[in-house]
Amino acid sequence: EGRNYLAAMAAAANYAWANRQVIMSQAEKAFLKALQISPRELDFSLIYDVCHNIAKVEEHVVADKKRRVCVHRKGATRAFGPGHPEIPTAYQPLGQPVLIPGDMGRYSYLLLGTETAMEKTFGSTCHGAGRVMSRAQSKKQSQGINIDQEMARRGVVARYQGRGTMAEEMPHAYKDVADVVETMDDAGVSKRVARFRPVGVIKG
Repeated sequence: EGRNYLAAMAAAANYAWANRQVIMSQAEKAFLKALQISPRELDFSLIYDVCHNIAKVEEHVVADKKRRVCVHRKGATRAFGPGHPEIPTAYQPLGQPVLIPGDMGRYSYLLLGTETAMEKTFGSTCHGAGRVMSRAQSKKQSQGINIDQEMARRGVVARYQGRGTMAEEMPHAYKDVADVVETMDDAGVSKRVARFRPVGVIKG
């Protein structure tokens, strides 16, 4: 049963990696079309990609002994500290980059993994803002809202086919990711580096 679970999870993770590659390819095509330049001029390339919500077999110190354990980061993502051999060479002096998305209307963050995370959380930190209400509750609360106007007020251009999907993902459905990131930073589990602001979202 355990092997079946890990195999299914690996299949889902592979789908996610492939899906992000397709999204990146489509984004590149959109930029090329809009800017009317060549692929060489655009120089569009992947900077960093990371997964969350999956289990990985890793070595960690448990009860003062180094052991191989299966770390399931549910609601979390990896945040290895500086010098860890599994971090890409370019990032080893700094710690593992961590991308923390917020909601569609506010901001997201770039963090770095820390040695404290290795000691306290098996090299893990949060992977996002986290919901404060269910999808059904968010839909209900969004009934009287003009979604396009609300997102435009926040400086975000949204393109979508079904109103229901957008209603489920409105900013009011999520915690303020700044508070979540501040908690992680105060705990020393991950270190704030930069804040990003969305300019557009596309929902199918």
